[in-house]
Amino acid sequence: MVTQFVTGVIGAPFGLKGFVKVRPFSGEIDHLLALESVTVRKDGAERVLRVEESAPSPPGVLLKFVGFDTPEAAKVLGGAELLADREHASPLQPGEFYVADLRGMAVAAAGNGEILGHITDIVEGGGGDLAEIKLAGGGVKLVPFRKEFFAEISPEQGRLVLLNRWILE
Repeated sequence: MVTQFVTGVIGAPFGLKGFVKVRPFSGEIDHLLALESVTVRKDGAERVLRVEESAPSPPGVLLKFVGFDTPEAAKVLGGAELLADREHASPLQPGEFYVADLRGMAVAAAGNGEILGHITDIVEGGGGDLAEIKLAGGGVKLVPFRKEFFAEISPEQGRLVLLNRWILE
């Protein structure tokens, strides 16, 4: 199970004290305002930074990290991903899942349980999210990630059920 999630991206410095703008991926900010420390990843390198101060700045937040006291110092963080532990990630509502927990899940056929493929990603489409499925027989298909197509979504069991096999044709 994934223990850290990318919760947002650091943007430009803000003000004169070393704050940076953070754009959350979930659209929610309360979990970011509660952070005491965070892992920052940029160019493949990760480091843990302590949060000195935070403030709401809709649609995102402003964070100030210990040791980054000027706009020039904070500028090096621009474009970095903000990773937070599972307990500090955006809270899930009923029927919601973290994308990281869905990746790798088996896609089983309704009825007989035959494994048709595995989820490789959830991508944004024009009409909503799409499940990218690597088919057991080869190839990749995109299926709308909606209850009309998927049932019994169980990250704990590592599988979900595809209700209509025809959508893979």
